[in-house]
Amino acid sequence: MTTAAAPVEHAGTFQHSAAFYRGQEDLIGILGPFVRAGLDAGEPVLVAELPDRVEALRRDLGADASRVDFVDMATVGANPARIIPVWRQFVGDHRGRAVRGVGEPAWPGRTGAELDECRLHESLLNLAFEDLDTEFRLLCPYDADRLSADVLADAGRNHPVLTPAAPVPGYAGTPGALDLFRRSLPEPPPAAERMEFGADDLSGLRSLVRRLCDLVPLGAGEADDLVLAVHEVATNSVVHGGGSGVLRGWLRPTALVVEVSDAGHIEDPLVGRQQAPAFDEGGRGLWLTNQLCDLVQVRSSAAGTTVRVHTWR
Repeated sequence: MTTAAAPVEHAGTFQHSAAFYRGQEDLIGILGPFVRAGLDAGEPVLVAELPDRVEALRRDLGADASRVDFVDMATVGANPARIIPVWRQFVGDHRGRAVRGVGEPAWPGRTGAELDECRLHESLLNLAFEDLDTEFRLLCPYDADRLSADVLADAGRNHPVLTPAAPVPGYAGTPGALDLFRRSLPEPPPAAERMEFGADDLSGLRSLVRRLCDLVPLGAGEADDLVLAVHEVATNSVVHGGGSGVLRGWLRPTALVVEVSDAGHIEDPLVGRQQAPAFDEGGRGLWLTNQLCDLVQVRSSAAGTTVRVHTWR
């Protein structure tokens, strides 16, 4: 077992650290001191972890566990785009106070698409909290035994500090987040269903998505959610993306995937990760899509925008 102290503080009010651990005993040896340091300082602490990690940490903390807020990361982080709102709410609920959190979004067994979104999420955290006026320490554990070398390298690029304390020369910062958001997603398979649409074609688009749902099949509620989400995204294409777009849909062993692409350009990489004002139709649509779908991938550059939604089979 290796032991590590809490991450060394670094400049800025958002202190974003990654911890590489080997086995659950090692993980608790890292998280326990980090959480206790927050409690001793009178800081609110939120731990977003998988259930087995939560139980192990509760046992380690003993009576102090009652002073910590715990949430199930498998639920709140199933779609990584939903995690930043949880941290925003936590920081907002304790405005004016230093706070700290633990979040493990990239756990072993996640699909490649999920891990891609975990990478983007971790990168966007640095942008989402760059202008904080209070102190927020966030520690993100990574399973060094069971995650790939690529995932671990991405953790180094997305966190300015590692635990045990070691500066990361490859930290990409805000430019790295923008680069990830602008990268194209892998091409759909050649056999994907394809439909070009405009303002007069949304009814037919919904019918096509419904037929794709019938191929899986999905439950009625899941199908309704997917149809509504794709309609919202396609409406954004019509209103904000040049008046038209292209829908593609295909089946994977684990999911039904539907993609909408258009010629529009989204400048805010945090779109859909914070609830937009009522008058902001584009932001509201992607927020709703993130609430309805199992996984949502958004990429945008001057070349256009792609929104890809996954519903697990």
